Amino acid sequence: MSETKTYTVSIYTENNIGLLNRISAIFQRRKINIESLNTSISEIEGVSRFTIVINLTEERMKKIIGQLEKQVEVIKAYYHTDEETIFLETCLFKIKSDLLFEERQIQNIIKESSARIVTVNKEFFVLEKAGRRSEIELLYRELSAFGIMQFVRSGRISVTKDEMKISKMLAEFAE
Repeated sequence: MSETKTYTVSIYTENNIGLLNRISAIFQRRKINIESLNTSISEIEGVSRFTIVINLTEERMKKIIGQLEKQVEVIKAYYHTDEETIFLETCLFKIKSDLLFEERQIQNIIKESSARIVTVNKEFFVLEKAGRRSEIELLYRELSAFGIMQFVRSGRISVTKDEMKISKMLAEFAE
């Protein structure tokens, strides 16, 4: 039996209403948990990109790609291992402002984590951190001791180390 791995799935699609439901249903029917999901425009005009992180075997991954590509609006779907991609997540922390000025340790945590202060006012300050999930989780644990007013983390965003053939494929398709 082959091993379960973390895969980043990149799905290039037309931007149609209801597509997210159909894509998530493909994973739901197979009882596959989506660890992370991000959707955005892509490098190709008029084409959207879903970036989904899942853990499963490569055989199951190949079957999922086949199911995704059966969706009419899906132009192409790819999967890559962590070793084949450059990826990160981003997050925001909202914390009481008085802590920034009264707790020297918070200033050290901010500096050591390479987090960035986005805004400061009388009531709160907002920190932004981009990096691997483990770095964000460490910062979360460190700041939790002081009290976090709000926290949000994005889904994974990634690019492949090798060239993605989608642009060339679409150019040929358009000819």
